[in-house]
Amino acid sequence: MNSDRTGVHGILRYATSPGSSSFAEFLSAAAPDLLPTPLKDVAALAPHGTTIVAAIYADGVVMAGDRRATAGNLIAQRDIEKVFPADEYSLVGIAGTAGLAVEIVRLYQVELEHYEKIEGTQLTLDGKSNRLATMIRGNLGQALQGLAVVPLFAGYDLDAEDPADAGRIFSFDVTGGRYPEHYYHSVGSGSLFARGALKKLWRPGLDRDGVVRVVVECLYDAADDDAATGGPDITRGIYPVVMMATAEGTSRVPDDELGTVVRAILAERELRPGL
Repeated sequence: MNSDRTGVHGILRYATSPGSSSFAEFLSAAAPDLLPTPLKDVAALAPHGTTIVAAIYADGVVMAGDRRATAGNLIAQRDIEKVFPADEYSLVGIAGTAGLAVEIVRLYQVELEHYEKIEGTQLTLDGKSNRLATMIRGNLGQALQGLAVVPLFAGYDLDAEDPADAGRIFSFDVTGGRYPEHYYHSVGSGSLFARGALKKLWRPGLDRDGVVRVVVECLYDAADDDAATGGPDITRGIYPVVMMATAEGTSRVPDDELGTVVRAILAERELRPGL
């Protein structure tokens, strides 16, 4: 029956059939109704997430995101998370329509895991970024309706000849264009201000503590000039999400450590409030 091609019945029917190593292609054939398909004309009502920054450092790459989501002129959520591990050695951050972006990230995580199980090996870092570009290109129809998703992708390249060059960053546009970035990058409504701060604060050879300080301070500067970007909230204990990708894998910087960094930044700004 045709109804067996959708939903749970479709998945069971196709699960035993050999096919593509792409989980997204498998799902589109077996159960297309489970793919992220937003309603029309809801762009103005859907929460949007910003801002994401990434920077390379001595041991790999760091990615950080503020915690605010906005819906028009309203704060839709104060503690949304926008930075996620894509797999063991890579990170993905989201800017744009928050709900749709989170669903794409979840599908992308399964996509990478599915490929590894089918092929018996991990994709290269370039391959991972190409897969993400394909998924973003598939969302072009929704992007034209105002439901754009613009991710930032970064990871530790296990195939790099020089470990000092293993940290890599890729940006994308709504059409799925993929662009390798050098040293650092930022996306989202506060990216202009965050990138300006990165130009002043980032330098080659930063250690872990130094690069964490840099990305947190860049998000603080973005929140200072962009209403859609949320600054650190000491009262509520809400700090940016900061994640690292190194040869040992991905890890998240604990909130208590970020609290210490934030307080140091605030103390310094009190002495020089014009910064």
